[in-house]
Amino acid sequence: MSRFPRKAALAVLLACAFGAHAQTDYNQRFLTQYNKIKNPANGYFSAEGVPYHSVETLIVEAPDHGHETTSEAYSFWLWMEAQYGRVTGDWGPLNAAWANMEKYIIPGTRDQPTNSFYNANKPASYAGEYALPKNYPSPLEFSTPVGQDPIGNELASTYGSRDIYGMHWLIDVDNWYGYGFCGDGVTKPAYINTFQRGAQESVWETVPHPSCETFKWGRTGNNQGFLSLFTGDSNYAKQWRYTNAPDADGRAIQAIYWANIWATEQGKGAAVADLVKKAAKMGDFLRYAMFDKYFKRIGNCVGATTCPGGSGAADSNGLRDNQHYLMSWYYAWGGAVDASAGWAWRISSSHNHFGYQNPMVAWTLSTQAAFKPLSPSAAGDWGKSFKRQMEFYRFLQSADGAIAGGATNSWNGNHEQPPAGTPTFYGMFYDEAPVYHDPASNTWFGFQVWSMQRVAELYYVSNDAQAKALLDKWVPWALANTRLLADGSYEIPNTLQWSGKPDTWNPANPGANANLRVKVTEFTNDVGVAAAYARTLSYYAAKAGNTAAKTTARELLDRMWAKYQDTKGVAVAEKRKDYLRFDDTYNAATGDGVYVPSGWTGTNAQGAVIDSNATFLSIRPKYKQDPDFAKLSAYLAGGAEPSWTYHRFWAQADIALAQADYGRLFPNTGPAIAVSSTALTVPEGASASFRVALSEKPAANVTVALAKTAGGDADLTTATTSLVFTPTTYATAQNVTVAAARDADAINGTATFTLSATGLTGATVVATERDSDVVVPVVLVVSATAVSVPETGSQSFTVKLASAPTGNVAVTVARSAGDTDIAVSSGASLVFTPANWNTAQTVTLAAAKDADSANGVATVSISAANAATRTVAATEVDNDVKSCAVVVDTTNDWGSGQVPSIKLSNLGTTPLSGWSLSFTESNAFTLTNSWSGTFSVNGRTVTITPAAWNGTIAPNSSVELGMQLSYSGAKPVPTNVSWANRTCDITVK
Repeated sequence: MSRFPRKAALAVLLACAFGAHAQTDYNQRFLTQYNKIKNPANGYFSAEGVPYHSVETLIVEAPDHGHETTSEAYSFWLWMEAQYGRVTGDWGPLNAAWANMEKYIIPGTRDQPTNSFYNANKPASYAGEYALPKNYPSPLEFSTPVGQDPIGNELASTYGSRDIYGMHWLIDVDNWYGYGFCGDGVTKPAYINTFQRGAQESVWETVPHPSCETFKWGRTGNNQGFLSLFTGDSNYAKQWRYTNAPDADGRAIQAIYWANIWATEQGKGAAVADLVKKAAKMGDFLRYAMFDKYFKRIGNCVGATTCPGGSGAADSNGLRDNQHYLMSWYYAWGGAVDASAGWAWRISSSHNHFGYQNPMVAWTLSTQAAFKPLSPSAAGDWGKSFKRQMEFYRFLQSADGAIAGGATNSWNGNHEQPPAGTPTFYGMFYDEAPVYHDPASNTWFGFQVWSMQRVAELYYVSNDAQAKALLDKWVPWALANTRLLADGSYEIPNTLQWSGKPDTWNPANPGANANLRVKVTEFTNDVGVAAAYARTLSYYAAKAGNTAAKTTARELLDRMWAKYQDTKGVAVAEKRKDYLRFDDTYNAATGDGVYVPSGWTGTNAQGAVIDSNATFLSIRPKYKQDPDFAKLSAYLAGGAEPSWTYHRFWAQADIALAQADYGRLFPNTGPAIAVSSTALTVPEGASASFRVALSEKPAANVTVALAKTAGGDADLTTATTSLVFTPTTYATAQNVTVAAARDADAINGTATFTLSATGLTGATVVATERDSDVVVPVVLVVSATAVSVPETGSQSFTVKLASAPTGNVAVTVARSAGDTDIAVSSGASLVFTPANWNTAQTVTLAAAKDADSANGVATVSISAANAATRTVAATEVDNDVKSCAVVVDTTNDWGSGQVPSIKLSNLGTTPLSGWSLSFTESNAFTLTNSWSGTFSVNGRTVTITPAAWNGTIAPNSSVELGMQLSYSGAKPVPTNVSWANRTCDITVK
């Protein structure tokens, strides 16, 4: 008979008394892993609070240095803080993480300064992709047709700005390369980029370069920078450019979905309400991943010059002709550094990998009211994307169950003709290894578990039948290839080998893909992939009641926890044979090695020479200063292959998340030690307490042992070593007091106290000393980085804090530079307290009347003690400035006929819609042709209204129209040119 007769009612009452259900082992493990990651001594974060790609610096994968970071790492950080909020009820760290993301890896207005010149009718100039780096630079083909961007003007109208709200995929956290911000060489973190030259360009062939190209480094001569390695042009321009990784932005949105669910359950939905809005906004812009790279027509798009650009018009089913509705590999945007140059561009990607799909996010953004983006067509686009993504998985699911590569709208990246018999998905061509080939992108099991985890979450929250069908086939395949070994370790798939092809997609009757097969050729004990795999199995098991999936998930989590923990997290040693490529020179026969064209010579910010003799290591000479370089050097010299142990941020976070997911999905129902809090803050020189009870009545007395885990802060102690509970007193909470001795350091030390008893699930409490010498940083959250203030009018923005402060925080708002006509009219002094820190306070700016006609700009600084100063760029909208211009050029005239060109420009800061232009010709004429508008003629008067696609003119953009006419006698010249209801600058040539 059990020592603990079950008393369900008493267990519920106890849980209510403690404010939460008793924590299971897995939630305790989450907190243990979380605290290791957040412990400054373990080195996961920079001084700016940015998560590194890995603790270790000598590591080469997609990032080519460990102290770079990625949007991937940020997305996992957000998810981890969301789980922390669920477990502890503290949502401050999640808000702070999002604010850090906005500050350092989402480019602000300063980082993308000329977006206002973007023309959605011509998003970018075409440049083809090629098989090998040696085929580059790729020439810009200005005559090759590109399509129109159907969401650019909608986004600008919705948010009042042309800025993109999405993460760049890669930043140099410590400015290791030395590029800094736009050539300053010192700012950190710094935006950088690497991959640029086709599917065969692995990390070992990349040439890292700054995202802001000022020609300070790169090719000798100071007029090309690094651009001429990648694109061919007759005249290179200084420019900025960023690349978004859609899977990371999707994961960030996914994290906020769960944060909103959990905070709402706690009655704290307001604590994450702003993040929900920002996640929805990020999802609005994430739609750029749904298009062909150059907005060309989707389906059978063969021939770069013959496949037409799409108009963005919707068919009878509401589907745009240049939108595939999948999550492609990237979207990118850029523009001129010179504000007077007047150009900007945007592209998407034609290549779609199954591993980047996120139907969970598509479902969230299309069905959950709080997450529906503000743009009119956005929720509908995401609804179409959800349907298309689910079909895509089905198209790619093999006969065995695993998911194959993907599909492309541009074969070989240059709209070539694919081999005969290539299967298609809505006219896009099946691609076994989309995007990259070294190594092939379809071989890593990690993509299987990352992508299917999203499908499993979708199944869990929505009971979607398509998701269930995919998992019902995928999970048995994965389980059949999972080995739980006698020594307590495990092996899961690592490398996959594919054969055959899927059947061409028929939505009415999908094929069985009998010839599409996969086998596992290598296994691994990788902890990050195992964690993602366990999360997939946990969600599936929780919904489907699948015992085998639940058991395997638990075994993976228990085994990695018991076998692979270290002081920094959970890690295993690995071999890296590819590190022999560190010093490979270019091999023309294989294409391996860094390719630099003969005669191209330059330098980078580390002082390295870049020429045709370059190697991966030679253009990264700082690697020779790395503490692990001696080990690498010995290997390169012919020594034994070493082992490397890495603490990758994404993997360590996913391990924490997997433990938390299992603890949430399968809460412990047996007898347990219940604690009032799993996290305890103890002021230096004082003490704090937590309470302990049992979750169920025991049959006999129970002694709970309490011990401090080795390695904790010596200043944190408790005099309690055991507690005794009887069948009568089991539900009566007993206090445990932890004291923090005063010390000489300024470190918030931590210590872990474990509580255990025979037959009970144990508990863990992590105590953190609040050192009186520590200055707690304040993070200011400002609602806008740029505002427009009408002359004689006002405009507002709001300020709040990212997390609760320890005391009152005084915030000062003042103009720090620029136009003196702009002033802070209210909100110059704000006070935030531990009670109102998350309540936004309003700052109002006013612009005084002046005599000039210039749109003055001022910098408004928001500052507080122990906080990084935030700035807002305030632009005066001068009421003496005309908001529009019309240029009619009649110089193309041959005495009996004429082709006038007409250009309508929006000089203002808001979109102009529903325009109408009229003028009267000075002589009789006959209109023989017209384009880009609806032309009506009444006598000699011409009235022009928009075509279906150009009725709205975005700020700093223009619409060009044309007509052809014949006449006799004097040349007709437009008079009385008028833009209806507007006063514009009029020019007639």
